[in-house]
Amino acid sequence: MRDDRRPPCQLYLISPLEVGGTFPDRLARALDAGPVAAFQFRVKDVDQHQAARLAEPLQRICAEREVAFIVNDSVSLAKRLGADGVHLGQDDGDAREARSILGPTVQIGVTCHDSRHLAMEAGEAGADYVAFGAFYPTTTKETRHKPEPAILSWWTALFELPCVAIGGITPANAKPLIDAGADFLAVSNAVWGGDEAAAVKAFHALLGG
Repeated sequence: MRDDRRPPCQLYLISPLEVGGTFPDRLARALDAGPVAAFQFRVKDVDQHQAARLAEPLQRICAEREVAFIVNDSVSLAKRLGADGVHLGQDDGDAREARSILGPTVQIGVTCHDSRHLAMEAGEAGADYVAFGAFYPTTTKETRHKPEPAILSWWTALFELPCVAIGGITPANAKPLIDAGADFLAVSNAVWGGDEAAAVKAFHALLGG
């Protein structure tokens, strides 16, 4: 069962890979539909100059709504944008190194897949949160790791550091992860694959909104 001493589980949105065109309007709609703790900017195969240009309107929308703006993978882009945080995969460098570049107030998250060992290492390196997944099949990225919800219960029983559940999460399958102790649900396609406002409202109802 979920530990009542932890804050309620919150929503963490991850961008689709296509964030140009009308996407800023969609982001604003999603964020206006219910509380969202953070938005992760995730683009692939664009140079940093173009990424920064795409990020700026989205960062402004987040700032206006006091939603943390997190950059995926790139410490240098996070620094360039003055982002609220950076999310590191296992191949994106070390939390200590990111901290030395970005300073003490920036949120640093680390992907830990299904590994208790990687999560403990990330915590020791000064990460602000750890992410476990993919809990469910996902089309957003290739997954080789499939943890059980029990890893969330294990983590939250031992560590105060927040944990994020990621991977194929929808309003229909999220409850076991919330019950197991996820501090944040990281969702992408469940929101951007349809009506983003309706999806955020559905998650919010589940999270006790």
